[in-house]
Amino acid sequence: MSEGNKLRNIGPKSAAWLRQTGIRTHEDLVAVGALAAFVRVKRAGFKPSLNLLYALEGAILGCHWQDVPDERRNELVAAAGEEVAKLPLPKGKRMPAAAPVKTVHLDGDDEGAMAEPDFGFDDPSSSRDD
Repeated sequence: MSEGNKLRNIGPKSAAWLRQTGIRTHEDLVAVGALAAFVRVKRAGFKPSLNLLYALEGAILGCHWQDVPDERRNELVAAAGEEVAKLPLPKGKRMPAAAPVKTVHLDGDDEGAMAEPDFGFDDPSSSRDD
């Protein structure tokens, strides 16, 4: 966004993110809406905070981002949570499947001690033929 198209509440970094998602003017932002613009930025791989969402709404309303009413903020946060949850995880960021959890209870005097692992072969130090 050039100086003539500078959006209220939007700094240079956020403006660059918006440009990369096709939002260059106030009219573009109004047409898309704050929520969709925020989701576009997230989908593009950037990591905006919720302050960007409030700033976008403030830019549309023509007010400071802190003056966006709490009720509207709550609506935006809830809607953003739903929309962001639909986005695929970035490549290489997928969580590995968790292995099953097995609880081991130890009996006897060795309370809290770890069981000796069984690696499926004999311990060579216990049966040396010297």
